[in-house]
Amino acid sequence: MIANRRQVLKQSATVASLMVASGVLGPLAHAAGAAAGKGAFDAKTMADLVRSLGYGAPTESKDVGITAPDIAENGAVVPLGATTTLAGVKQVLLLVEKNPSVLAALFNVTPEVDASFSTRVKMGQSSNVFAVAVTNDNKVLFAQKEVKVTLGGCGG
Repeated sequence: MIANRRQVLKQSATVASLMVASGVLGPLAHAAGAAAGKGAFDAKTMADLVRSLGYGAPTESKDVGITAPDIAENGAVVPLGATTTLAGVKQVLLLVEKNPSVLAALFNVTPEVDASFSTRVKMGQSSNVFAVAVTNDNKVLFAQKEVKVTLGGCGG
């Protein structure tokens, strides 16, 4: 029997370490930075980004959805979401066209995961945002929306 919280934490860390070492948690432990590669974060356009990831030309599609506000009162915390019902999706990306790095988020998808993600991103100015779905056969499909960022939240 475990007597105190310190022992529980120690045993939990040991079990997690063993699971990572054995490969059970390996696929879950990858960060987007490692999966995307340095070139992806240096990309300034969607075309440069998909090229750096080794994919073909992106195509707009009704099968990819994006959720974003029409007007973001605070550019520091803009909620974005991407969803798709396409079968065989391996990655979902969120892009902000006018940010210094166009790649805002990259999610790796497995068959066990619903391809629907949301997060908050920082936007320095009004811009088009993109939800991108990459299929197992490397087709790149996207949806886009313009988000206006107000200065100081005053609607200007």
